[in-house]
Order: sequence, then structure tokens, then C-alpha cells
Amino acid sequence: MQKFRADLHIHTLLSPCAGLEMTPQNIVNRAKETGLHIIGITDHNSTKQSKLVKKLAQKEGIFVLTGAEVTTKEEVHCLVFFETDEELDEFQEFIDLNITKIPNNEDYFGYQPLIDENENILEMIPYYLPAALKAGITEIQQEVFRLNGLFIPAHIDRPANGIISQLGFIPEDLHYHALGISTHVSEKYVRKHYVVEYKKTILRNSDAHYLQQIGEIYSVFTIEKPGFSEIKMALGKQYNRFVEIE
Repeated sequence: MQKFRADLHIHTLLSPCAGLEMTPQNIVNRAKETGLHIIGITDHNSTKQSKLVKKLAQKEGIFVLTGAEVTTKEEVHCLVFFETDEELDEFQEFIDLNITKIPNNEDYFGYQPLIDENENILEMIPYYLPAALKAGITEIQQEVFRLNGLFIPAHIDRPANGIISQLGFIPEDLHYHALGISTHVSEKYVRKHYVVEYKKTILRNSDAHYLQQIGEIYSVFTIEKPGFSEIKMALGKQYNRFVEIE
């Protein structure tokens, strides 16, 4: 087994709240500079920029989990990741069918450009991407599991958009692969304060919206090599694979 640094919560410039410098190539360059081996691309309610990041990162030996940060009907933020492009595309269709289409006020919320490898703008998404989906957290979780994806409620300690703040508790029948926490809290505090069992994996990621944030916070995966199945086993603490927060 080997140890690999992972930051699984990174936004590209497609997210309106992210800096326009968060291009796929810049993200890859910054990940390499900070010694990351695994990154997760998690734009708000969109998977559309993640494939390009994956393509560019492969050239640098960095493994990319492609997915999104979805906003449930209850306003809970959850990270979702998929192994294949086909599964990713099918989940994007699910998002497109369920997102509440509020016109994006670029002057207020920010720009939402989808770009190509040469940083040409392919599309300006006209509706506000972080808007809540019409599907609830359980329905979204079930769809992710149907597509063999990873489901991780994000920053559960936050006073807004975390599962605790929005629901008041973590439903016993909700299935998930890990729980994410914010950059400023410790795993020990979260486990005690929110009564999270030690058999449940906790991740701490940067939630980067700007280049300098990438890799400032990371989790360490003990696995054989970066890959979807290895990461999934580590989140489940299976076969001597596991995740630690440093």
C-alpha cells in the first residue's frame, strides 16, 4: 500500500462563485505544484467541465474523480463522483431534468463559462447552477448508487448547506460513502459533536474556489494506486485501505 494526497472538492470557473482563473489547465498545474495525486472536480450542479480536467490531468499523472457538488431540494450540498463517462453523462441528464432554472444574473452571481482545451468559451450556462434540484437527498443518493457512483454529503459542520444545518440530523437510512467536513474543524470535534461513528470515513477537502486554495487542505488515501475502485474501498475501510486527515 502507498499513501496519496487527495483534494476531492475543487470548483472550476464553471461555478459562478469560483474565480475565472480556475481553468482546467490551471487547476492541474496547481494540483501538481502542491503534490496532489488525486483531485475531485465538483462544480455546482454540473459535471460538464470535469472531463476536460481529467484529460489534462492524465498527462501529469494525476487521477481525477469526475462529478459535481449537487444541491438537494433541502438545500444540502453533496459531492457525487462517477467512474465512467457514460455514468457521468447519465447523471448530468438527471441534473438537467431536476434543476430549478433561475436565470443567472452574471453581475450578481458571477459568470458560468464552459470552456475547451484552448480556453475558448463553448457555452455560457444561462441558469444559476447552484440552485436547488427538485429531487430530495434520498432520491439523489439512490440515483448515484444506481449509477455505481460515490455519494458524500459535503461540509456537514457548516451553518448553511450542510446536512446537519438543513435537516438537523443524518438520516439513519441514508447511504453514503463518507462525510465531508470544513477546512477549519477537526475530525475529533466533528465525531464528538455530531456523534459520527468511527466506522464512517470523514474527509477534509479544500472546497477550492481559487487557485491558491487547491491542496491547502487534503486527505491521505492509503491504497495500492489511484483509481476509482481503490478510492471506493478506502472510503469503506476495506482490504487494508483507508483515509486519514492530516
